Amino acid sequence: MAKYKLEYLWLDGYKPVASLRGKTQVKEFSSFPKLEELPLWGFDGSSTQQAEGHSSDCVLKPVAVYPDSTKKNGVIVMNEVMLPDGSAHPSNARATILDDPGAWFGYEQEYFLYKEGRPLGFPKEGYPAPQGPYYTGVGYQFVGDIAREIVDTHLDLCLDAGINHEGINSEVAKGQWEFQIFGKGSKNAADQVWVTRYLLLRLCEKYGVDVNFHCKPLGNTDWNGSGMHTNFSTTYMREVGGKEYFEKLMGAFDKYKNEHIAVYGPDNHLRLTGLHETQSIDKFNYGVGNRGASIRVPHSFVNNGYKGYLEDRRPNSAGDPYKIASRILQTIATVPTK
Repeated sequence: MAKYKLEYLWLDGYKPVASLRGKTQVKEFSSFPKLEELPLWGFDGSSTQQAEGHSSDCVLKPVAVYPDSTKKNGVIVMNEVMLPDGSAHPSNARATILDDPGAWFGYEQEYFLYKEGRPLGFPKEGYPAPQGPYYTGVGYQFVGDIAREIVDTHLDLCLDAGINHEGINSEVAKGQWEFQIFGKGSKNAADQVWVTRYLLLRLCEKYGVDVNFHCKPLGNTDWNGSGMHTNFSTTYMREVGGKEYFEKLMGAFDKYKNEHIAVYGPDNHLRLTGLHETQSIDKFNYGVGNRGASIRVPHSFVNNGYKGYLEDRRPNSAGDPYKIASRILQTIATVPTK
């Protein structure tokens, strides 16, 4: 038997953006614990905007487990928040996702690294040279002295944890980066996004750096905002598809465009302006290879007989991947299949 350090993670009840919370318990296991071996745990919901003080017990239900290579016998446990009676807490967006093992999601998470109140590489006053050379840039003048160390270390931590991390790159604005996560199953990729965010936030603590997930941290300027473009498909979309089904699907996405925007991240009106490769927040459109559309349709999708995956470009960097997946699958479910 060995003592394992179990870091239980969950989402609190803060609005409009939930924050990650975490606490550790030590348990003995004969080997790395399986999900079904992990116990329920509790916490004080009155301290996380999830309960009143007179009845503050909330329950943590493990839903995914990952090794933590930064600690001896370290374990990261992602949890849903439950009420004492076993039902899902109102803040538990994961519980609203339709359980579809054939649903695949890929999230492209953009973010800024911040130090002393400004993006890494920004001068104390004013702005650096205009956008252009920072995207996929190389060299100190474009990426600075610690950003690459952070993102490369973060990538290793994610791979050590078994997360299906698919890549990184510096983004259009200075101090802005992106990582990509893919998963099969309606909840898998979203679980991994939250754990990947946690690993990045925790890593940046030792550098005195914050991670800014706001979609437009530099305000009403010509500097790019941050998105979390969401690629999605179902078994039917990949194996049957067809132009008629695709057009009905896009009709449904248009019909429910306001419901999508409502869960695609706060302050999205600052980002979805119709500029910087975005469609305006009050409009819906789609286009083949069009990064200025609400939904980008890959050329491969059309060339394969309207089969494959689609990319929703509206979710922003602070969006909750649980809520995004839930809304996308709810809309897909309204479209009949043959």
